[in-house]
Amino acid sequence: MVFTVGGAWAKPVSILILGDSLSASYGMDEQDGWVEILQQRHDSLNIINASVSGETSGGALRRLPSLLDHHQPQWIFIELGGNDGLRGFAPTITQRNLDKIISRSQASGSQVLLSQVMLPPNYGRRYTEQFAQVFQTLNEQHQLTLVPFFMEPIAPQPQLMQADGIHPNKQAQPLIADFMEKWLLLATE
Repeated sequence: MVFTVGGAWAKPVSILILGDSLSASYGMDEQDGWVEILQQRHDSLNIINASVSGETSGGALRRLPSLLDHHQPQWIFIELGGNDGLRGFAPTITQRNLDKIISRSQASGSQVLLSQVMLPPNYGRRYTEQFAQVFQTLNEQHQLTLVPFFMEPIAPQPQLMQADGIHPNKQAQPLIADFMEKWLLLATE
């Protein structure tokens, strides 16, 4: 679908969501997830959800060239690293993979939004702090827009979480869409 801007026809802004289960509608129908909710709200956006449940930064890095070639997105929202952390990968591995994803995305002409990702506190203070620093470092190195972790206000509310305590439920999806709407629309204006 196209829309008019100043009387001229314009294509929707294309945004590739490169994420894990938090963006892949894990445990529910895809149309109930935040990405699809946001797409339904905005004809001015063409949102391509390339998120995969269980995805690591390394897996996304391997898939990236094909995604860039096929979709040629104007924007990429990266929501990755959680599975790296949950598997205990060294933060340096996650940082190196995300750095390559960002660099290759930018080299293709895409602008990048990077999501912060946080781990549960049971992984220990030292590890969780090192992990959190990965996103701050990448933000500084690449001069990105760093999006706060959308799960931060959701996770403490059991009524918004699936039984596993890790994934947001169907009731949380509109709230995540509201949160992400602000960031995606602001970035793509």
